Amino acid sequence: MRKKHAATEAPVPATWLPILQAKVRPPVCIALGSPRQAAELVQALDLRDSVAWQMDLFQAERLRAEVAERGRSATVTAAADLWDLPDPFQTVIFPAEPTGERMLKLDVLEQAYHILRPQGALVVLSRQEREQLFPQALKKLYGRVHMPEPGGQALLWAQRSADRPRRRHEVAFQVSGGDGPSMRFTSRPGVFSYGRFDNGARALVEIAEIQPGDRILDLGCGCGTNGVLSGLRAGPAGHVTFVDSNLRATALADLNARANGLTGYDVRACCRLDELPVRSFDVVLTNPPYFASLTIAQRFIEQSRPLLKKRGRFYLVTKQPDQVGPMVAEHFGPTEAVERRGYVILCATAGGELRGES
Repeated sequence: MRKKHAATEAPVPATWLPILQAKVRPPVCIALGSPRQAAELVQALDLRDSVAWQMDLFQAERLRAEVAERGRSATVTAAADLWDLPDPFQTVIFPAEPTGERMLKLDVLEQAYHILRPQGALVVLSRQEREQLFPQALKKLYGRVHMPEPGGQALLWAQRSADRPRRRHEVAFQVSGGDGPSMRFTSRPGVFSYGRFDNGARALVEIAEIQPGDRILDLGCGCGTNGVLSGLRAGPAGHVTFVDSNLRATALADLNARANGLTGYDVRACCRLDELPVRSFDVVLTNPPYFASLTIAQRFIEQSRPLLKKRGRFYLVTKQPDQVGPMVAEHFGPTEAVERRGYVILCATAGGELRGES
């Protein structure tokens, strides 16, 4: 039985629906938003043959399920950039989340401009009280911005007027390579470690034991700092596998690995690790988001254990050791907790047998 969605969960206030119905013209792209928000927009506006873009494969899977649950259809596309989509659109709808990353919001506005047809419209739906970011940003990019109901939550729209050069909101930062020269990493909005080498990631790399020739899994790799630094320590006989469900992250990991001279590596964009061969890694490094649900850390721990060789080393950095530590101990046994730079690195070693094996 399909789950019923309460009226209070509507994607936009009722007063906005007539405005949207008047402004939205196919072909339509929904840029980001939560999977539920995007699916509700497809349903509420009866968007046929629409395209919904996500950067993350996991979010894209959830969105497909949400759309199907409502008995609707939409093409869900996962790509590193919005302007990677092949065809121009007449309307782009951006359901911006109040807690979303500021620079990612600006990046979506920029990229939306370049997938719109001439005179095509970008519609922004903001749940942020006393919205201040979008009016100014849209005016700067598009020339004019329309906001029919000033104050409080905001519906805004703007039209593409003329061609303008593309701009990436990317930031490069330097990281010391120890005794060697410093390295340069490129970062972009929507990927962990935007504009800086996070102290948790730095602590993780400092604590992890890396031996020459190690095969390393950088799980949830972000822009690739942990894997690149560790891979260079492992030397020419070593190998790094970068894994992330965020396609912008895997694109950056590849770019940064090549730029910093790492030769033995591969990049995998995936939601689950069952595509990787079991008992194939000497080291797993992971920095799951501590501000998100602990289910991400749980999944990383469970899926890492079968991939490690006997005596393989597992390192996880967290700010929630009391919650995450028992998860590591359940799957790995004795676990060491090392404090560094305001974080805790949980260190464990894989035994010879997996749970369920005799």
